[in-house]
Amino acid sequence: MSEDRQDRDVAFIRALAELLRENDLTELQVKREDAEEGSLNVRVSRHALVVPPAPPPATGAAAPATAARHPEAAAPEAQVEDPALLPGAVTSPMVGTVYLAPEPGAAAFVSVGDQVAEGQTLLIVEAMKTMNQIPAPRAGRVGRILVENGAPVEFGAPLMVID
Repeated sequence: MSEDRQDRDVAFIRALAELLRENDLTELQVKREDAEEGSLNVRVSRHALVVPPAPPPATGAAAPATAARHPEAAAPEAQVEDPALLPGAVTSPMVGTVYLAPEPGAAAFVSVGDQVAEGQTLLIVEAMKTMNQIPAPRAGRVGRILVENGAPVEFGAPLMVID
């Protein structure tokens, strides 16, 4: 590999890392094709620090001591449910921007409580100026919509839950 190509590749990887940081993403994967120099597959990722919510304030003097001695006795509200692990979770197949309607001002593809058929468009994820329709993986009822219109999403991020 020529030193010039290596310098360009390093600059490309640094630019991807900067995009990762600027957009607060945890992972970015790109495949670059070049007829003369071949292809370059790059995956840049970082570990996100997940901080659990603080437990609710104790109502009595014995509560902190009990929780310290018996962590399993901690309030269930302190546990965070990961929507991506729910059986009907629909996750993003790519990094991009999510749109809940086909165009600005139009009605949303689906709303909470709607019945959907397998393959029905649920929303759009825009990636690299391409609008990608995200279909329902199965028939069911839309139980939760976990993203806001125009929000950035990462690969694997939960978008909605179909019950």
